[in-house]
Amino acid sequence: MAVDQQRVTRLATGGLWRLLAEFSWPALVSMTLNALYNVIDRLYIGQGCGTEAIAGLTLTFPVMMVYASFGVLIGVGSSALLSIKLGAKNRVDAEKVLGQCVALKVALGLFLPPLMFCFLETILRWSGGGAVSEIALGYARQYLKTVLFFQLFSHLAFGLSGCIRSEGSPRASMFCMVVGFGLNLVLDPIFIFGLKLGVLGAAWATNIAMIGSCAFALAFYLKKGRSVVRLRLRRVWFYPDLAARVFGIGMAPFLQLLSGSVINFSMNYAFGRWSATQDAATCSVAAFGIFQTVAMLCFMPIGGMQQGLGPIIGYNWGARNFQRVRETLFVGIKATCAACFLAWAIQVFCSYPLARCFAKASETALLNTASHAMRVANCMIWLIGINVVATTFYQSVGRAHVAVFLSLLRQVICLLPCVWILPHLFANHELAIWLSMPVSDTLCCLATLPVVWWETRRLAQMGVRKQEGR
Repeated sequence: MAVDQQRVTRLATGGLWRLLAEFSWPALVSMTLNALYNVIDRLYIGQGCGTEAIAGLTLTFPVMMVYASFGVLIGVGSSALLSIKLGAKNRVDAEKVLGQCVALKVALGLFLPPLMFCFLETILRWSGGGAVSEIALGYARQYLKTVLFFQLFSHLAFGLSGCIRSEGSPRASMFCMVVGFGLNLVLDPIFIFGLKLGVLGAAWATNIAMIGSCAFALAFYLKKGRSVVRLRLRRVWFYPDLAARVFGIGMAPFLQLLSGSVINFSMNYAFGRWSATQDAATCSVAAFGIFQTVAMLCFMPIGGMQQGLGPIIGYNWGARNFQRVRETLFVGIKATCAACFLAWAIQVFCSYPLARCFAKASETALLNTASHAMRVANCMIWLIGINVVATTFYQSVGRAHVAVFLSLLRQVICLLPCVWILPHLFANHELAIWLSMPVSDTLCCLATLPVVWWETRRLAQMGVRKQEGR
C-alpha cells in the first residue's frame, strides 16, 4: 500500500485516543498560534498603551469576527468535505474541493474588505464606539483600516491548513501557523516599541505574519510529492454541487462565529448603555476585551479537539463504519469535557494574574473589573463540552441542519436574550450582563443532552444492521 494511502486509511484502523491526540495537538498548536496574533497584540498594547487602546481593539473584535465567519464557512466546509471524499476514494472530487476552497477564499478577500471599509464608522458605532472615549474609538479605526485588506492572506492560510490536516498531515498544518506566529512574535515588539508605532505597529506585524503563513500553505500544495491531494490551477474554480455541500457543512461554524460577533456587538453595546459614565464604559469594554483574550486561549484545547475529531468522524462516516463513529463520539465527549473543566479551573482560580498580563499594575479599576468578570462569566463553562462535540459530529457527517441548530443554541437562542433581558431584572446591571453567560451555558447543556443520547442509540443500531448485512 502506498504511504499516502496508509496515512489516510489509518483513520479507520488506528487507536482512537492516539489518533485524537495526533490530530488534535497540531490543530491545537495551529489554532493557538493563530489566536496569539490577537493575544500578543493585546499583551504588548495593554502594557504599553493602556486601557483606551485595549478598549479600541475590543471594538474591532466583532468586526473581525464577521469577516472570519465567512472564512470559516469556506475553510471548515472544504476541509470536512475533503475528508469525506478521501474516505469515499474519490480523488478527483477531492482536488476540486481544494481548488474551490482557494477560489472562494480569493473571492471573499476581494469583495468583503471594500464593503466593510465603506461602512466602517457605522459598524464601529454599532460595536459600542459611541459610548467609549474618542481616543479608544480612534485606536479601533486605525487598526481596522490597516488590517482589513490583508485578511485574504490570513483566510487562505487558515483554509489551506485545514485541508492539509484533513488529508492526514496535521504537523504540516501546524507549521503553517508556526511560521506566522514566529513572524508576529518577533515583529510586534519591534514595531510597537522599537519604531513607536503603537496600535498601528501591531496591525502591520499581523499583516506580515499573515503573508508568511499563506506562503507556507501554498508551498505545501504546489511542491510535487508533499500532498495527497494536488492543487491544480485548472481545478481552481467554483463547482455548484460541491459548493452547496461546502456551505451546508460549514454553515454551523459560520453561524456560530457570526452569532459570536452579534454577541460581541451586543455585549459592547450593553456595557455602553448601562455604564454610568464614558470612563466606566471604556473600562468595561476593555475588561471584556481581556476576558475574550483569556477565554480564547483557554478554549484552544477544545477547538483543537474539534478539529482533531472532524477527520476521524468524517472518514469513517464516508466509509460507513458506524460503530467506529460511535466510539469516536464517546472518546470526543470524554476528552472535551475534561478540557472544559480545565478551562473553568484556570479562569476562575487564576483570574487576577491573567488579567495582569494585559494591564498595568496601576490600572486597578480595569484589573478588578476583568478578574471579577472571569470568575462570574466562566463559572458554568464546564457544562458546554457535550454541545461542542455534538456540533462537531453533525458538521463532520454533513448533517448541516442539526449542526446549525446546536451551534446557535448557546450563543443565539440562549445567550443573546439573556444579555438584553437580565440587566432589566438586576439592580447591578453590569453583573447581570456577565451572568448571562453561565445562565446560557446551563440551558444549552440541558437542551443538547437528549440529542446526543438519541444519536448514540441510532449509531449503535446502524452498526448492528451493517454487521448483519442489512
